[in-house]
Amino acid sequence: MNQNMRIRKLAWMGLLASLAIIFGYVEMLFPVFVSIPGIKLGLANLVTVFLLYTCTYKEAGIVSVIRIVVIGFLFGNLFSILFSLAGAGLSLACMTIAKKYKAFSVIGVSILGGITHNLGQIVIAALVVENVNLFYYLPALMIAGLVTGLLIGIVTGEILKRASIKIR
Repeated sequence: MNQNMRIRKLAWMGLLASLAIIFGYVEMLFPVFVSIPGIKLGLANLVTVFLLYTCTYKEAGIVSVIRIVVIGFLFGNLFSILFSLAGAGLSLACMTIAKKYKAFSVIGVSILGGITHNLGQIVIAALVVENVNLFYYLPALMIAGLVTGLLIGIVTGEILKRASIKIR
């Protein structure tokens, strides 16, 4: 890859990382009113799923880490960063495998990502606080992951279609 292409790719990744951070901030302005802590819409995951289909899992991972660290330092704490990194890591790994083996559509990959993100977070939370009772939240978190993953998948699929980006 020549120098010009590297610069363009770096600028593109910076733009998408900024967009993911903005989505994370906007998401905090509209909290989901449920009695289960940690449930969010996952707007920033639009960027992750988009990158997974337009670039590579490595680039999706880099942008996710940047987003999580920046949002964590601006609006959260070290625990929120830890929980988000665990969820994002598991989610990205599962989505990458599902996409690679063409097991699911964009919507299915996003749903898998939403569910596994919540699973990764609850496992780390239970380990950190040393309390397995947190797994009582798991059914509600799985449903939330399914619903938010569905919505993110639909929107990402439409963006990919309208941007005339071929799904690879």
